[in-house]
Amino acid sequence: MDNSIRSMKKEDITSCVELIKKSFLTVADEYGFTIENAPRFTAFATTVERINWQYDEGRPMFLYENERGEVVGYYSLLMQENKECELNNLCVSPDFRHKNIGQELLLHGFEIARSAGCKKMNIGIVEENEKLKNWYIGFGAEHIGTQKYDFFPFTCGYLIKEL
Repeated sequence: MDNSIRSMKKEDITSCVELIKKSFLTVADEYGFTIENAPRFTAFATTVERINWQYDEGRPMFLYENERGEVVGYYSLLMQENKECELNNLCVSPDFRHKNIGQELLLHGFEIARSAGCKKMNIGIVEENEKLKNWYIGFGAEHIGTQKYDFFPFTCGYLIKEL
């Protein structure tokens, strides 16, 4: 594991929220999501209050810092029943993509989940994002289905990774 990945601290919340919004906004722009047609999409729905609540809830939350100490990657895990967890908000700053940071964060997430006793990781994506879906499949995730919700202008895709 790369030592650029560390547990998020309470004082990191604002930086992480900014990163999540900036990162997911590139997806929103690519697929035409707006605050009007997708107010619950991560780029528009993530707030300091929401991440603070998740932090206080005790979720495992991690960030990736570059050599200048800037937060350029993030993810969290939601621990679920039946030895499962859900990967949330895995993201990398658009300026730092294609440098294997996402891969490092994902592999770190697998290890953290395993060490917490999880046997399966649930992953939700924008189904139309074939590149992202194939990226997760490349790490052994299995596409298990889709769901269309009235409040999203896209289809939610679901994958599961056996740990």
